[in-house]
Amino acid sequence: MYLAIQEAIGRKYIETVRGLFGLEAGAPAFDIPPHAEMGDLSLAAAFELAKKLRRAPRQIAEELARGILPVEGVRRATVAGGGYVNFHLDRARVARALFHERSGLSGASQLRPGKVLVEHTSINPNKAAHIGHLRNAVLGDVFARLLGFRGYQAEVQNYIDNTGVQVADVVAGFLYLEQKSAAEVQALVKDSGTRFDYYCWDLYAKVFRHYEENPEGLARRAETLQAIEENQGEAARMAQIVSTAIVKKHLATMLRLNIEYDLLVEESEILRLDFWKAAFEEMRRVGAVRQATAGKNAGCWVMSLNEAGEEEEDVKIIVRSNGTVTYVGKDIAYHMWKFGLLGKDFTYAPFERYASGKTLWRTTAEGRDGAPSFGHASQVYSVIDTRQTYLQNVVVAALKAMGHEEAAAHLHHFAYEVVGLSPGCAEELGFELSAEDRERSYVEVSGRKGLGLKADDLMDRLVEKATEEVRSRGMSDDPAEQSAYGRMIAVGALRYFLSKFSRRVVIVFDFKEALGFEGETGPYLQYSAVRARNIFRKYAETHAGFEAGGLGDEISDAELGAGFEGEDGQAFWQLASLAAQLDLVAEQAIAAAEPAVTAKYAFRLAQSFNNFYHRYHILSEPDPGRQKFLLFLVALASATLAQTLDILGIEVPERM
Repeated sequence: MYLAIQEAIGRKYIETVRGLFGLEAGAPAFDIPPHAEMGDLSLAAAFELAKKLRRAPRQIAEELARGILPVEGVRRATVAGGGYVNFHLDRARVARALFHERSGLSGASQLRPGKVLVEHTSINPNKAAHIGHLRNAVLGDVFARLLGFRGYQAEVQNYIDNTGVQVADVVAGFLYLEQKSAAEVQALVKDSGTRFDYYCWDLYAKVFRHYEENPEGLARRAETLQAIEENQGEAARMAQIVSTAIVKKHLATMLRLNIEYDLLVEESEILRLDFWKAAFEEMRRVGAVRQATAGKNAGCWVMSLNEAGEEEEDVKIIVRSNGTVTYVGKDIAYHMWKFGLLGKDFTYAPFERYASGKTLWRTTAEGRDGAPSFGHASQVYSVIDTRQTYLQNVVVAALKAMGHEEAAAHLHHFAYEVVGLSPGCAEELGFELSAEDRERSYVEVSGRKGLGLKADDLMDRLVEKATEEVRSRGMSDDPAEQSAYGRMIAVGALRYFLSKFSRRVVIVFDFKEALGFEGETGPYLQYSAVRARNIFRKYAETHAGFEAGGLGDEISDAELGAGFEGEDGQAFWQLASLAAQLDLVAEQAIAAAEPAVTAKYAFRLAQSFNNFYHRYHILSEPDPGRQKFLLFLVALASATLAQTLDILGIEVPERM
């Protein structure tokens, strides 16, 4: 609601500046005044206009305040300080419109033009997922949910690097260290007593140690990689078995966190459908790549990273001297396809159907009819950690070198920092720490060395602890309910913990901090939502036929307006106006590509509601009119908190 009013004020501001001052202005920036009595929205544009007009900012602000009004939903405008224009909203009108919007009574918002493609998770299908992968997936999922909430067509893709070095290492481990055939590996996949992704986790670490101790073994890595890329022999068959089995495990892991995808893009199909060949031909045609004839890169196709890039350190290898394509080369082709620049397309087949009814598709050389239209995005976000910044910059440079400036400008690296473990958490999980490790702020993990917290192990432990809390707090006597509530609380705790930090900071995971029922945690938000629902449940016990959704029609404009007057009215309006800011917060989170903005807002809203709950005794309020107004505020806060938690992917138990 705030956002719609801001946009209306912004349009009138542009018209007013043009009419009064003969200047062309862009959309202004708004702020929230420090105190509710000062107004609800603040405009500081007069200070910037004063520099151009050489006039006092306050005089300009007074003219703006008169010229901008009337605006629907705004009661009056005042000038404060040296030149701030503060807008006071029609509180009753705004609160009612917001109530209908939050209750789903005002109709669905219009879908915005264009498509925003979000690629996230994209785990190498060679071993079990770990805690760092969970941060990637949760950030990407929350961002996609934000886009959907604000009316964008969001397409979620998960890139499966099934022909890369990591898969080749596991395949080489099976072939040469364990002497297994493809048929034996397939049997291992089907063995109910073996957790295949965990088995490969250990094998991958074993192969890494083998290469460290026997560098000559790296020649077999190269041979295996080439066989997989060319889809030849036992290695290629085994790579398909390994990668498919582990992708299924990854999908099951992510589904535990309420994460679904639209499309799995398999790297093997990029090669088999000659996507890379088409991209490479264009790069050669426009001179974006050249073949090195001397030095350590002789025989390789390289791309210059700057205009004078003739030195070996100024180039990036795109195709190795043996003809295999580097990861970034395949990524260039993939991103060209994302924007519809390749002139080629995949065919598609269903991979699985989620319980939600949504179909997950995969790319394939032999597709089926009936697939949605994938790709052809207007904006692309690639959720990849900060260590991949260089490679992401190479892809952008390649797009620019081919003349695709607009695509390069709309390709965003959604970078995030790594996840470590607190020393206490690491020891609780069975890691042996040195005295030096115990003094560190966090313990780093390494999948190659087999030192890491597997995602499912983490979730198993969280569910166990959360279920213990459910039992100890007496939330339910039903074992099935206890299990369900434990899962919801554990997932809510983990999702909120991974969302609340800026993606630019390293997360140090700690069980106690994540699972706390007080403070800035997922369980605190869930408890707040349950508390609001309990008010309605208890009220309905003595008021037959009560429906919270009907409050918007039962209370008059006069009653709403009166409720927001006086000292209590200011406190009530603070809660209502905070609920009105969800759309604005979501837009800010999208613009900054920062889901933490939404997580922080959810906590502020929960805090504000809980303060309101403790200060005003809603169920025992003797005045029926005032009680109805208080229930209206509870419904408004409850619906907004529910929508915010849905954006964060957090479910709410029936009881807590």
